[in-house]
Amino acid sequence: MNTNYRIEIFYSPSEHKTYSGEFPHGIKGEFGPGIKSLIITLNHVANVSEPKIHEFLENIGVHISKATISRILTKDIDIFHQEKADLFQEGLKATSYQQIDDTGARVNGVNQYTQILCNPYYAAYFTVPNKSRENVLDVLLCGKEKTYCFNDEAFDLMKTFNVYQIWLEKLSSLKNKIFSDEEMRRKLDCVFSLNGYKTTKKKVLEACAIAAYHQSTDIPVVTTLLSDDARQFKQIASHHALCWIHDGRNYKKLRPIIPYHKEKLEAFLDRYWDFYGELYEFRLKPDSGVAERLSTKFDQLFSTITGYEQLDERIGKTKENKEHLLKVLLLPEVPLHNNAAELAARAKVRKRDVSLQTITDEGTKANDTFMTIVQTAKKLGVSAFQYICDRVSNKLEMPSLAQLIREKRSLS
Repeated sequence: MNTNYRIEIFYSPSEHKTYSGEFPHGIKGEFGPGIKSLIITLNHVANVSEPKIHEFLENIGVHISKATISRILTKDIDIFHQEKADLFQEGLKATSYQQIDDTGARVNGVNQYTQILCNPYYAAYFTVPNKSRENVLDVLLCGKEKTYCFNDEAFDLMKTFNVYQIWLEKLSSLKNKIFSDEEMRRKLDCVFSLNGYKTTKKKVLEACAIAAYHQSTDIPVVTTLLSDDARQFKQIASHHALCWIHDGRNYKKLRPIIPYHKEKLEAFLDRYWDFYGELYEFRLKPDSGVAERLSTKFDQLFSTITGYEQLDERIGKTKENKEHLLKVLLLPEVPLHNNAAELAARAKVRKRDVSLQTITDEGTKANDTFMTIVQTAKKLGVSAFQYICDRVSNKLEMPSLAQLIREKRSLS
């Protein structure tokens, strides 16, 4: 079905200009907001691939090209990109902690990674070229240009990252200086030689970028990060909490054959999850005395020697992560597990199952933006379809997701 619009046209002889009336609100191009919203919803809410969207529309009498469907999904969506940026900053402010995870993404045949940040109010997606602390920082900077700072924290981090003392001494002349990205790389090329010591240069870049990020005042700085034990998430925030569910999965990877070893593993896991239950109860009713008792109990539990070598090694590795696994004793608001981030990552995986990859950077950015909006709307109890319709039609009658986050946070 086609809709015809009759537009009045006026000519001004004195101005030698022609004036025409405007289309109804939200009408731009050959398709109206209804079809455009339907296409976006089918693709990003219902996970329908572009070829299937085309097939569906053709079957109901909408004559539209595949290229037009692609343009609707990727072009003229600046309003949604801005919505994503706004809700992400509000989400970072909404809680004292953030949860993070990543999953594979494919862009025009090249393997990349989608970083997911979330809390109870939002979930945001950012596809980056690789797994590195610098890429995680790029996301957390909210579009702000990255800088590098050679302060005391940066040098402490370099030591943590095992940068040799000889390089720390050579870099000491740069102490308390701040550089832009271009300036920083030029300086390091001089210190390390143009193509040498790539691993050490990377460590210095990460340390100085983290130190500069922690000094930021114009964006919300994440002070507590909950994640799995992946390297790229470490040291970014002042507090790093680890997920107990991820740690527990390492015990499930043990495959004992000897009955005695099976019994030892089952007995230890019973104690493991009993302790987890006590931590859960502590979150509901924090108490400094209970926190001290749980810390002592952790040491006792994870000093257990069972005689099953692989299990004892695994117990020892858990004990090494005591500070991060027991972050809840210091910050009871932090969850014990990272399930929220994993569920958000699963949404990306389901999307990848339907559409293997994006082709262009523009399409990748659009995909991240709409996934952010759809998953955040779901958390806030908002109809993603109605929200998309409201923005595509330019009515702007519904409050922004950023505003809803602010309102919900104020009520909690």
